[in-house]
Amino acid sequence: MLVAGFSAAPASARTVTAVMHSDLRVLDPVITTAHITRDHAYMIYDVLIAVDENFKPQPQMADWQVSGDGKVYTFTLRDGLKFHDGAPVTAADAVASLQRWAKRDAGGQLIMDITASLEAKDDKTLVWTLDKPFPPLLDTIAKQSALPPFIMPARIAETPADTAIKEHIGSGPFKFVPEEFQPGVGVSYVKNTDYVPRSEPASWLAGGKVVNVDKVRWLTMTDGQTAVNALASGEIDYIEQVPVDLAPLLDGDDKVVLELRDPLGYQTMGRLNFKHPPFDNQKIRQAALLALSQEPVLATMMGDPKFYKPCGAIFGCGTPLASEAGAETLIAKGDPERAKALLKEAGYDNTPVVLMQPTDVSSLTAQPVVAAQLLRAAGFNVDMQPMDWQTLVGRRASQAAPKDGGWNVFFTNWQIPEIAGPLNNVMLNGRGDTAWFGWPQDAEIEKLKQEFIAAATPEDQAKVAARIQAHAMENVLYIPLGEYNPPQARRASVTDMIRAPIPVFWNLNKAE
Repeated sequence: MLVAGFSAAPASARTVTAVMHSDLRVLDPVITTAHITRDHAYMIYDVLIAVDENFKPQPQMADWQVSGDGKVYTFTLRDGLKFHDGAPVTAADAVASLQRWAKRDAGGQLIMDITASLEAKDDKTLVWTLDKPFPPLLDTIAKQSALPPFIMPARIAETPADTAIKEHIGSGPFKFVPEEFQPGVGVSYVKNTDYVPRSEPASWLAGGKVVNVDKVRWLTMTDGQTAVNALASGEIDYIEQVPVDLAPLLDGDDKVVLELRDPLGYQTMGRLNFKHPPFDNQKIRQAALLALSQEPVLATMMGDPKFYKPCGAIFGCGTPLASEAGAETLIAKGDPERAKALLKEAGYDNTPVVLMQPTDVSSLTAQPVVAAQLLRAAGFNVDMQPMDWQTLVGRRASQAAPKDGGWNVFFTNWQIPEIAGPLNNVMLNGRGDTAWFGWPQDAEIEKLKQEFIAAATPEDQAKVAARIQAHAMENVLYIPLGEYNPPQARRASVTDMIRAPIPVFWNLNKAE
């Protein structure tokens, strides 16, 4: 037996068995930005519009028209949309879902600031009326990650945005199987036979979602060696993230395909808690930034330089808005002496820094260990507390003081498209208690985002983005620690897997 409830027999041709990057515990895609919850949501929910491989919004559940003055967006639902409980999808469901999403999403909050009305005109038509134009509206609701606006029944979407939903019913290509969901073991999805795919070819998250298998089973395997052995023997079909040190074990196996799914990769980063000492003090946040260095973090995390690169751009290197201003010490070797001087100047009193360390996600285990060493060398009193990732995901939502179960620092990873612009990069939300975990109160970043929205040309946007980069580094909204790109692996019998930044299980085929 590899895990409880799973026998070590070859997987069925009608079932795809996968080991994802993390165990799944949080099922509500609005209350967390955890990638595993997002991946779960794409299995069972659908979205109004979706971005294709050219980063262009395309119709998914709905098409749209925009008024000449740019203030009125009319969305019309396509035929054949049905929730998993048999109820038709209506515009009222979409309105309720968008309203709940916008309470938590940074871009959604900006849109709602200038929303005159968002209402269902009839069962298939919803009209979004703005007080003034918001040119990136379609890009914001089409984004593929960091809180996409998934559509769920209105009765579920009416749940407060800070309270987890209790039903998991969507209209997407797969159905969630509640009786086979066991945190720490796995989760199952079955084909939604009532789903009507779009007619267009699949392109990233857009186009036709055609399901060619009966079932997808995600298994939790926290040990990378166990997962690699299971893939090599045919007991599982797919590993989302192969530990780099184990990748050579799969090289040369003609029954396994080892590949990079996403050419853009990920950014890894540190987030500080603005609500509690010591990081409620800007100088102490700046000292933490000066203490850290990207190269030792990346080298420990990935091992092989071909899978990582230092990068100080909060929007990702190679993207249209990339700037590395203010990240010079991160790209170099840090500056622990300046960090020590800042700590003394700020009056740091040796307050313990509670640093949460996930122990069960290979792409997140190294950062806390290396960072703790570097912070201690600069004079911080670091209390590193180990826990599994899903416990961390729950705990990071707590605004309690660190001594009462809260926290001071955690590390996470973002796919580059998630952070490539100021409206979808959730770490740039400066709205205090309604911001992303860490809760910075930062009026200047909100002002700069409004300037970005108003920018008339890409060149003007890039100028504002450079100012946002400089401000984010000065106020230490977060600490970019470089970019990496882990390989994925699948059995050669699994074909036609969409090479999107997000792992999806529609359109793939599995041979006998």
